[in-house]
Amino acid sequence: MTREEVSTYLRTVADRLEAGDAIRFSAGEQSMDIEVPTRPVFEVKVERETATGADRGELSIEFELEWDENGDSGGELRID
Repeated sequence: MTREEVSTYLRTVADRLEAGDAIRFSAGEQSMDIEVPTRPVFEVKVERETATGADRGELSIEFELEWDENGDSGGELRID
């Protein structure tokens, strides 16, 4: 994907979250609607992975929403 395609994808997810709508994920003939609760746990991770002795590695940014299927979303998000 290009950066523009990624931003469009993320914007679609953000718009559905803000509206309180389900997010539909599909691949081939399979699809799944996910209902995200009002207060999920949100994590952002920035990682650098390098092999031992390597000068260069792989960088990643991960955005994660998680919640207990029983409705308990855990603690409050803080930015340090």
